Amino acid sequence: MPLENMNAMLGKAAGAGYAVGAFNILDYNSTKAVVLAAEETNAPVIIQTSAKTVIFWGASAIISWIRQLAGPSRVPIALHLDHCKDLDLIEECIESGWTSVMIDASSKPFEENLSLSRKVVQMARPKNVTVEAELGAIVGVEDDIHVKQQDSHLADSDQAIKFCEDVEPDCFAPAIGTAHGVYKGVPKIAYDLLEEIAAKIEAPIALHGGTGLADNVFKKCISLGCAKVNISTQLKYAFIDGFVAYHNANNIEYNPLKVIDAQFDALKAGIVEKINLFGSSGKV
Repeated sequence: MPLENMNAMLGKAAGAGYAVGAFNILDYNSTKAVVLAAEETNAPVIIQTSAKTVIFWGASAIISWIRQLAGPSRVPIALHLDHCKDLDLIEECIESGWTSVMIDASSKPFEENLSLSRKVVQMARPKNVTVEAELGAIVGVEDDIHVKQQDSHLADSDQAIKFCEDVEPDCFAPAIGTAHGVYKGVPKIAYDLLEEIAAKIEAPIALHGGTGLADNVFKKCISLGCAKVNISTQLKYAFIDGFVAYHNANNIEYNPLKVIDAQFDALKAGIVEKINLFGSSGKV
């Protein structure tokens, strides 16, 4: 099946009260894990790449993995560039075959965020590429993006409405109290803010900082309007822990393919679990 952008899959999810999982891949093995997990659960899925991952491997290498794995697949798959501040890299991904991109100008003053986000929409829309944009500052670390606790702040509901009216993003990521990376305590989610924003904008809402949230938090956020849920740190842990656990249990055996296979199993199991939790299984 050809790659899709996020419009149809998120529109269906928002209307039916479930969310589509967006999983940050690291290499070919993790990409394969996302695709096969989606096929096993008969679910739409979003494969996400960080800017750092695109720079490390190169856009042409990544798009070749995606097309090889997604081409024969029967489930809807979108390829999304996550949290990117570099307009040149966004343009490169659009031209290379990404079907969705995120401009993250949330660290900029509001008017500059508006201007940069509009510019990306103007770049992407003629290519049938969807755009996600962010407002507020989500605490934590997401690859090269670092936001300290004292610099984090929630999205303002009035600004969120104006932002979405002016930019018309296909997906909107407001800061509502979640965090990138590993939670060091119980997150304080601004459910009232999420509900207010979701009721007043047309764009589906993306939930960032998904790794480590309790199941009931996921379900409540989805019920209040989150149609896309990002999972990144979980895959990083599974990527390394799956590899290390196999080697520790078989430390006299040096067979790289078995270690890679164990890594794949750990990745895929976690992805399947999240797809089922988000309610998107069987939604193809």
